[in-house]
Formats: sequence, C-alpha cells, structure tokens
Amino acid sequence: MEATEQHGPDGSSKAGWILLGAALLLAAGSIGYNVYEGSGGGDASAVAEAGAPSIADLRAAAEASADDAGPWSDLAFAHFRQGEFTEAAAAYRRAVAIAPDEAVLWSALGESLVMGSARDPLPPEALDAFNKALALDPTDPRARYFLAVKKDIDKDHEGAIAAWLDLLADTPPGAPWEADLVRTIEQVGAINAIAIAPRLAKVQQSRTPALLAAGGPGDPAGDPASPQLRGPSAAEVAAAGAMTPSQQREMAEGMVAQLEARLQDQPDNPDGWVMLMRSRMTLGEPAKAKAALDAAIKANPGEAAELQRQAQALGIS
Repeated sequence: MEATEQHGPDGSSKAGWILLGAALLLAAGSIGYNVYEGSGGGDASAVAEAGAPSIADLRAAAEASADDAGPWSDLAFAHFRQGEFTEAAAAYRRAVAIAPDEAVLWSALGESLVMGSARDPLPPEALDAFNKALALDPTDPRARYFLAVKKDIDKDHEGAIAAWLDLLADTPPGAPWEADLVRTIEQVGAINAIAIAPRLAKVQQSRTPALLAAGGPGDPAGDPASPQLRGPSAAEVAAAGAMTPSQQREMAEGMVAQLEARLQDQPDNPDGWVMLMRSRMTLGEPAKAKAALDAAIKANPGEAAELQRQAQALGIS
C-alpha cells in the first residue's frame, strides 16, 4: 500500500504516518473486526458471502440492531472502504456504544477519525479511542501503531521507532501490515538519521518463519472445514526457531509447494488460494502470487470479486 502525500495548513504531511491505515484495517478484519459470535453477532465474512450488500442495506440492518454492534461495524467498514471516513466514524461510535469492551472497534474508530481529519493528524478523540483500545487489549496492532505515530509527531523519533520495532517483533510473519510497518520504520529512520538496519535485522531474525498455511481467525491449526489445509504444528514452529534463515526459507518453500499441490487437487477452496497468494508474496514471489490469483478465479469464478479484493490488499497487481 502506498501512502498518499497530504499536507495540512501547517505544512505537516500525512505521508508515512498513515502508511499502515488500510493494511491495519485489513488486519483487524482478518483477526476479528466482527467479534460478536459469542453474543449472537454476525460473521465477519457475511458481507462478502451475501454478495456485497449496499450501504443502504447495511444501514437498514444496523438501525434494526439496537443491541448488536456487528451490523454497525459492517456499515462502518463499508464506509471506510469507500473513503467515507466521517460516516465510518459515526457508525463506529454506534458500535462502541453497544460493545464498549471490544478493543478492535475502538482502534477502528480511532483510525477513521485520523483518516477523516483535515487538520489535526491525530485528533484528541482518535487518541482517546486508541488508548481505550490498548487498555482493553495491549496487543492491538492498529492502536500500537498510531500511538507510536504520536511519538513521532511529538519529535520522539527514537521512541516511535522503538515502539514500531516492538510491534514488528509481535507481528506474525506474513501479516498484511508487515511490509508497510518495515517501510515506515526504515523511512522514519532515514529521515531522522537513526541507524535502523542492525536493529531491524535483529528483530527479523528473532521471528519465526511465516505461518504460511495458517487458518482462519483464532485458529492457528487451520480451517477445521479443510483439514488438508493446516498450519504448522507447534513442534514445527519450535523447530523453525532453531533454523538458520536459509533453512527457514527452505522450510517455507516446502510448505508452499505442498499447499499449491493440494489446491491443484482441490481447487474449490477460495480461502486456500488466498493463503497461497499471501504465502507467495511473503516469499517475495509476486509473479507466482498473480498466477495463483488467476488460477483461483478460474476455479472459483463466483468468488472472483472477493479474490481480487484480497489480492489487491496483498499488493498483487
């Protein structure tokens, strides 16, 4: 994802510090932007599976759900994707009023306020939302990112970089926001003459290889509906931690090859194809990722729009 240069009246630039915006929103969506199954809420994939309902349909569903934050989250997410940040923030306010204990909703509200602000790069309401998110979930990646942005804006560039490096250390390899986070760290380091390369390398080396065959949200062992598409076992992850980088790469390539072979035998698995596309991008193989997208659409024409959306989010063109 490329940042767009936007300048406020004081000459400050939004480029860079909103670099992770859409990627982090995607991350929240994949991890659980709809987190209400336990309280009777909807499924995060419902919008895509229902054929992308209109904003009007989503609003009608939300207004009929006085005690369910899920439809309000769906509405907010749809507005955000269309660049309607004021409307997205309004819907997220309704969502957090219903489900005030959901960190991901607070951080999504904060991001909508940031993206919709014409003057203040981090409005007070956004900062408050990010702080509430972290109070509920100290691991929330979006809130951690933007609170580090606050450090950078306040001229604490070293503090911002340290916070981003901590976030990177906790980021699963291959996460949607990983590449943009690394680029942000590198850019802020270069602008402020802070040596980044050794510290960045140290963090990267401490991380386990990409969980290339990981399953859905909250299910590191893979999708139970697709037992052949499992993630690495705990033993495999532990063993990977003791490998050299070249050995980790070899292991990852083997996992991807196995995944691709299974999809050739069972091509009617859109989630598996997305997994393969993400894996190819993680390995730095965009051409193979594009080939996976083409094969996925050919095998699942009814899912073409969603597959293309996922591919775009991964940077596949």
